Amino acid sequence: METTTSVKDALKERDGLHIWWRMLRPHTLTASFVPVFVGSMAAWTEGKLHVFLFIAMLLASILIQAATNMFNEYYDFVRGLDTDESVGISGTIVRDGLAPKTVLRTALIFYSISILLGVFICVESSWWIAVVGLVCMLFGYLYTGGPYPIAYTPFGELFAGFFMGTVIIGISYFIQTSEVNARIVLISIPVAFLIGSILLANNIRDLDGDRENGRKTIAILLGRKNAIGFLGLLFAAAYLWTIVLVIVHILPLWSLIVIFSAPKAYKAYSNFRGKTKPLEMFPAMIATGKTNSMFGILLGLSLLIDHFIG
Repeated sequence: METTTSVKDALKERDGLHIWWRMLRPHTLTASFVPVFVGSMAAWTEGKLHVFLFIAMLLASILIQAATNMFNEYYDFVRGLDTDESVGISGTIVRDGLAPKTVLRTALIFYSISILLGVFICVESSWWIAVVGLVCMLFGYLYTGGPYPIAYTPFGELFAGFFMGTVIIGISYFIQTSEVNARIVLISIPVAFLIGSILLANNIRDLDGDRENGRKTIAILLGRKNAIGFLGLLFAAAYLWTIVLVIVHILPLWSLIVIFSAPKAYKAYSNFRGKTKPLEMFPAMIATGKTNSMFGILLGLSLLIDHFIG
């Protein structure tokens, strides 16, 4: 119990409604908000923005991400991977005593609401969105659910970056413009890099525990030092890709404002170096999520500025 108390204190975990808020893992929700914002702002540069579609897509994306987090919490607990000493979890089951079935039911409710929002989106755009949306939800479940969880493989970052980055940006753009083109795919790539980096940061922090539990994440295969180097490479690639897109006039000059988020990326990278304990690396994990938030908001704002100023 002493360890549990120290972990709760170190992570500043509180009781009451904070338990339910923490169950959403809010620091990861940037991976759902940013792609919708960027895709929608890219559509607005062409003078097309249906506000209610934007809101519905934003809510559906956040609900799917939150439900995925809950599936992760539930199945890791069922498989005996989470303990009261685990850092990379919300702790609502092992530390707060929330019933596992409650977590699972909440995830299913969130999925159900996102399906209803998806119906509205399909009615206003195209029923092909239903197919893509269901595939995204399936992979969200299969990340930790099913007989062969993606989270146990080296492909978690790839799937996260592709589905939460490129696919969600593409959907957000399509429902506004009724098309997907090479430009929006290219714009999505730096965001995909940063969303992948969130999962990589998580896996770096949890490397020792994941190895003991038989996972084969890319962080485990590379080793901690090389994985941190790979994280820095993903950060650099996101900024360099954006600069190239500005040079070739796919993004406006305003998009260079994303560079203002670079210090946060460097903080995340540097805070991982030399650290081996999960609690020591937790601030670096938070900084990685904030890097994605700052980068994505600045990228979306640059498109918005270009729409109004040109």
